Amino acid sequence: MNSLSRLALIANEWFDGEQRHSGRSTLTIVDGHVADIAAGDHTEALAAQGWRIERTAFVMPGLVDAHVHLFLDGAITDSKLRSEHLKRPLEALIACGRRSAAQSLASGVTRVRDGGDRHGINHRLRTEAQAPGSAMAQVRSAGLGVKRAARYGSFMARDVGDDASIRATVRELADVNDEIKLILTGIIDFDAGAVTDEPQFTLEEARTVVESAHAAGRKVMTHCSGAKGLHIAAEAGVDSIEHGFFMDGSVLGRMRDRDLAWTPTFCPVHFQWAQPAAVGWSAATVGHLRRILDGHAEQLRLAHEIGVRVLLGTDAGSMGVEHGTAVFEEIDRFLEAGLPLAAVLRAATSEPRRHFGDPHPVLQAGAAFEAVQLAASPFVDLKALRQPQRVWAAAPGGVVHAAS
Repeated sequence: MNSLSRLALIANEWFDGEQRHSGRSTLTIVDGHVADIAAGDHTEALAAQGWRIERTAFVMPGLVDAHVHLFLDGAITDSKLRSEHLKRPLEALIACGRRSAAQSLASGVTRVRDGGDRHGINHRLRTEAQAPGSAMAQVRSAGLGVKRAARYGSFMARDVGDDASIRATVRELADVNDEIKLILTGIIDFDAGAVTDEPQFTLEEARTVVESAHAAGRKVMTHCSGAKGLHIAAEAGVDSIEHGFFMDGSVLGRMRDRDLAWTPTFCPVHFQWAQPAAVGWSAATVGHLRRILDGHAEQLRLAHEIGVRVLLGTDAGSMGVEHGTAVFEEIDRFLEAGLPLAAVLRAATSEPRRHFGDPHPVLQAGAAFEAVQLAASPFVDLKALRQPQRVWAAAPGGVVHAAS
């Protein structure tokens, strides 16, 4: 890991988080921030001024995985071993989280949004990742979420009761969480091919969560799938819908009009379709999984066409969804759905940064130099994205680390 003071990076091509820029450009970096980006190769003048010069085929913002669970190990695909993992000592789970964040950074993922755990591991890793010399991706932490008693989500959320309980709990969590996680629905019944449980919160109760979070200066990310829950989520004005299986055009239209984001997380369902033996699914259930994935892709394509803000997140830590490399699998799913590569890379770079409130969501003068250096343009060779030559990870305060 090396600190970065005065560097001139000469790129044959680059992507700023929204647009592809062809033709050689010179990026000047001072104390971990982009000082300027100028067209052309300015090596001679800058070298005469004592700048360190490096060259690269392609540079772009670091990738963002907008939905992970760091304390879970996606490489574990045996159901019994996954259950045993949850019972491991706290320090072992923290160590797993560190490895997850390090794997992410090594893959070019410089930021992750952790979707919650009941141990506070995500908060601890958020602090550790900010330390000088850290080899972990930066962590945006949802901490503990809110759920109903005896309903799905005990590994990542706290039970709430009446209106007063909701308001008090959200206020308390807002003191330490970067976002408030609302567990609005359960999980999909894949044998039935549907979400069969009723939503955990009514529309008015969900609005109470949103109003309380917004009053405390926090956004709401919402675990939600199924028509009933999705309608509640959109009408309540949650800031992002996570997963969102069984989405429809009316909900997407409402999301666009209210600027609500969607994190589709194909990866966990795709793994279970591609590797049904790991879960023991029947042929009929595999058929349900394929139908669900196809419908999800169709709705993602519609979301792109009508202008819904889409965030790329993997649900890494789920069975078969490994931290870091899962981002590339999710990118493949977005491309299969018919989105152009520039839109997919926006969903994995500038859109989550903008959603998180970053003052510089794109690579531009004034932005922290949080970037990935590639051997070739992914617009020419997509495989280059999977093998970053160097990852520049910016920690708060402008301290930048370069991982080769």
